[in-house]
Amino acid sequence: MSNFFNTKIEFLKGVGPMRAELLQKELSIFTYGDLIQHYPFRYLDRTQFYKVSELDESMPYVQVRGRIRGKEVIGEGRKQRLAATLVDENGDQLELVWFKGVKWMEKTLKNHTDYIVFGKPTEFNGRFSMAHPELEELAEEKQTTSFLQPVYNTTEKLKAHRIDSKVIAKMMEHLLKVALPQVQESLSPELIDTYKLMDKRSAYANIHFPETVEKYNAAKFRLKFEELFYIQLRLFRQKVVRKADLKGQVFNQVPTLNEFYKNHMTFDLTGAQKRVVKEIYADLTAGKQMNRLLQGDVGSGKTIVAFITMLIAADNGAQSVLMAPTEILADQHYVGLKAFADRLGINLGKLTGSTKASERKVLHEQLRSGEMKMIVGTHALLEDVVQFQNLGLCIVDEQHRFGVEQRSKLWRKNPRIIPHVLVMTATPIPRTLAMTLYGDLDVSVIDELPAGRKEIVTVHRFDSHRLRVFQFVRDQIKLGRQVYIVYPLIEESEQMENYKDLMDGYESIKRAFPEYQVSMVHGKLKPQDKDYEMQRFVKKETQIMVATTVIEVGVNVPNASVMIIESAERFGLSQLHQLRGRVGRGAEQSYCILMTGYKLSKDSKTRLETMVRTNNGFEIADIDLKLRGPGDLMGTQQSGVLDLLIADLSKDAPILQEARAAAQRVLHQDPQLEKPENANIRRHIQSLSANTINWSRIS
Repeated sequence: MSNFFNTKIEFLKGVGPMRAELLQKELSIFTYGDLIQHYPFRYLDRTQFYKVSELDESMPYVQVRGRIRGKEVIGEGRKQRLAATLVDENGDQLELVWFKGVKWMEKTLKNHTDYIVFGKPTEFNGRFSMAHPELEELAEEKQTTSFLQPVYNTTEKLKAHRIDSKVIAKMMEHLLKVALPQVQESLSPELIDTYKLMDKRSAYANIHFPETVEKYNAAKFRLKFEELFYIQLRLFRQKVVRKADLKGQVFNQVPTLNEFYKNHMTFDLTGAQKRVVKEIYADLTAGKQMNRLLQGDVGSGKTIVAFITMLIAADNGAQSVLMAPTEILADQHYVGLKAFADRLGINLGKLTGSTKASERKVLHEQLRSGEMKMIVGTHALLEDVVQFQNLGLCIVDEQHRFGVEQRSKLWRKNPRIIPHVLVMTATPIPRTLAMTLYGDLDVSVIDELPAGRKEIVTVHRFDSHRLRVFQFVRDQIKLGRQVYIVYPLIEESEQMENYKDLMDGYESIKRAFPEYQVSMVHGKLKPQDKDYEMQRFVKKETQIMVATTVIEVGVNVPNASVMIIESAERFGLSQLHQLRGRVGRGAEQSYCILMTGYKLSKDSKTRLETMVRTNNGFEIADIDLKLRGPGDLMGTQQSGVLDLLIADLSKDAPILQEARAAAQRVLHQDPQLEKPENANIRRHIQSLSANTINWSRIS
């Protein structure tokens, strides 16, 4: 798009330097391009008129047509108010009241004149009134072009400086007058024709000031489609470039893997695990760099797939790392894989923040010489001193917990040829989010639990059922099982005094179960103290583990079969699902009990009902996305990709599918976007600054 849209906002009529500074600080609006893409977040429907007899207090904002029959100023001083009577065509009366700007309103309001009034109806003693309604003389109605009135996001600071939604709408009117002639089409004629898209100029006009409901819907579809199309186009181009340019080591020898399968594996892989291993092996033998996302619910067996991949690397003379976000999770991976590595005579190391200096020295030397083929660790692996002879495979667990720069530091540990990359997550990612966040990765999904695993029984209980729940806990411990009790907070705070806190809970549990040993783990404990308490629980020295969400990832205690989550309404849906995944790891039936008070919001009820109804992580993730929106999920704010201006991944999956298919088709037919029919797309991409993450943006 032309340089016109890079014009500073202060040069727009009605803005000026002072307002421009506020718009920059409060809404990040710096240019004409930023303002035109500051879309309304809702609209007031001016298309429907009500008669006074049809009004109801539950209605939000309504329009009534009628004639002013009388007005008077009542009271004195600060208690002064203006009251006017509006009579509709049926002769029914609506009282209009103003408590502010009384003198100005009295002068402005014309008796015996027809008006449209717009406001919130309230009822008192069988009569309806409206306080501070918006007014429009009926004669003026025909001149208005937009029946849906835009409402723009603003802030308290802007309102204090008299920049409310109406003022922003006025700025937008001034902008559109000068900007619409400058708008250039950014999609190809073929796409516009295929998807019956409104042209861009009309889309901007009708997203801000819709002429009709139909035109508003067409404008919204057009702008959402374009935004998602450019995100997908960028991801596909990255993928094409990577596959064309980035060479990968070829791993086609598998002697140790065959020995592992035949002599050391004590269980069968599920069908899903076998499928994923085949997909990974195809990548490793293709001569291109693997860049694959492995999704699998808690307990689905991702770790063994990771180990098989590491074995393939070792069979071909390459080293591999498995990086986890916490020491607890790194320890769990290490303990789980060490038994297999020892049987196969493979040197497997562990490097975390608490690894002693003397041990580090040995590890560093063995990695540099190539003697150590596999290492498991945390961020400590990223330190410059950690060097490899030939790093061929990087596996990152719960990868959204690491920043982009951290991950790329790991990739750069092999200066000769970029390592293969496998990123794993137990956080089920909704399909729409995966396509947008990880569209440049190949995706594998383990959607099947290992044989013999029983589905976790989940129930919701109120605080009044606590004695019954405690009796159930005793019954389970008598059967030899162990129990988690999770709290949302460490200490009570004034704002959250209704919620159970850990310290209070710990004392209560010790009083309720004097015959049993209780461990306590939370994020403020020193790593060694946390580890000590965890180990006591693992060794069955304690029967009950009282904890905060630090146990969400990385605790594998097959004997723990009961998970009680206190104040469960305080947790997000994905977090509840992750916590539930801490039980159900053995052959015994496991249970998750969600404890709450009786006062629950609508969203809380939805979360709890979902947990009770299903164990399917992907279904849970979809509902979570609808409830929370994409920004909160998985720390995606860091990605930049989800800086969406108008599309909403929780609602726009069908548009995303269409935009994705369109982007794929365009690049398949014209990888370099050189054909004349793609000139608009090429020009739009070139007009964006090189470091802009979201290609759909103008500025």
